[in-house]
Amino acid sequence: MKLATTAALLGASMLAFTATTASADIVCNGDGDCWHVKERHKYSPDLHLQVHPDSWKWRESEAAHHRWREHEGHGYWRGGVWVDL
Repeated sequence: MKLATTAALLGASMLAFTATTASADIVCNGDGDCWHVKERHKYSPDLHLQVHPDSWKWRESEAAHHRWREHEGHGYWRGGVWVDL
């Protein structure tokens, strides 16, 4: 019984560790729309999207050009409309 409890605690600890180390990215399009993604996706180069690390921030001088637009799922913003992939 003690071994099962120890194994369960170890498993829960490992799961908690992997959950906190998950990475995310920020994706921006040419219109200045930026959004967070939970998983790293490969986008076609013809979409002209820039993928940044989650710590990325636009510069103060770019604030008028960028805006946050969040959406669930795998896709991208184009002309103010979410396009599912």
